[in-house]
Amino acid sequence: MNGLFSISKLKNTKTRLVTAENVYGEKGKGGMAKTDGTVQDEVTKIGQHSDIAMTAASELSQGFKVRPCISIKNREKIKILDVSGPSTITHIWITVDKRYLRGLVLRMFWDGEETPSVETPLGDFFCCGWSTPQNIMSIPINVNPTGGMNCFFPMPFRGSAKIEIENLTGEDVGGFFYAISLADGEISDDEAYFHARFNRVSPLEYKKDYVILDKICGKGHYVGTQMCWQQNNGGWWGEGEFKAFIDTDNEFPSYCGTATEDYFGGAWCFYDNFSAPFFGYRDLSAQGGRATNSVGNRHSMYRFHIADPICFEKDLKVTIQAIGWRSEGRYLPLKDDISSVAYWYQAEPHTVQKFYTKDELEII
Repeated sequence: MNGLFSISKLKNTKTRLVTAENVYGEKGKGGMAKTDGTVQDEVTKIGQHSDIAMTAASELSQGFKVRPCISIKNREKIKILDVSGPSTITHIWITVDKRYLRGLVLRMFWDGEETPSVETPLGDFFCCGWSTPQNIMSIPINVNPTGGMNCFFPMPFRGSAKIEIENLTGEDVGGFFYAISLADGEISDDEAYFHARFNRVSPLEYKKDYVILDKICGKGHYVGTQMCWQQNNGGWWGEGEFKAFIDTDNEFPSYCGTATEDYFGGAWCFYDNFSAPFFGYRDLSAQGGRATNSVGNRHSMYRFHIADPICFEKDLKVTIQAIGWRSEGRYLPLKDDISSVAYWYQAEPHTVQKFYTKDELEII
């Protein structure tokens, strides 16, 4: 990570910003929507609706924040990015009403792919699971008041990039704001493609490990884990070990941690919320006055392997155990509601996984 040490270097890239005010990030074409309801050709081309014309600008004119956001109808898929490369996405900012964070599905496609490299509920991708906005102060994912969700994972592509949002909320969604920054320029051969995948099991089968990521083939490196965890038993729930099965590991992994809170950078059952550059934890239910580690409490955690990526040459599987305590100091295999987002880079092609239905995603 060069960080600020590379900011002074001259760059051979061109910057563009894609928003509802300039859907292709074209040079000199931002903020061109008109107050008379005229539909811009590029809005029609990308397939977005033309029904956003801010009445706040009705007494002004073109250039005065006429089309800052979009609407997405129920069961509809809308593209928010459809551009050619070579280029790198350097920043994504999105905000929308928190009610829709689990029901809006985010997908990303690189270089003409038919299946997405990124497929996850919108809120979970930004470490805001349980449809609950949180202030996140990590380096790659940053969320600020009130619900301003930012991603700084670099996402290089060579031929094309497409990002779509599918609306599985059960209702029309308005007020969807977004801004996507790109740096157009050549991509070196050793640059891998960004991936993210959602998983959920509710409840987890007794004495079974929770699978965060499976059937990943090829060369790459694992860079992060986000988890949502609802405990269905009282007491401490985080004795389970994080495991990464790397390059033909069979029964036993090469990478084996100690306990859940240890993997997420804490210790001794957390007992406090925190958000840091690479680690974070929050007991969302305790915020409402419930005792921590009570039956039904919902927890949110993240860990980013930015300085310590888990590298693989052939294949990768990632799991975590769900273990609490029972009588006589014995471990209790848990049957909790657990979901996760795995973040990684790899050379294509990627494996395909069937995604979830509206009911399978629902938080009850």
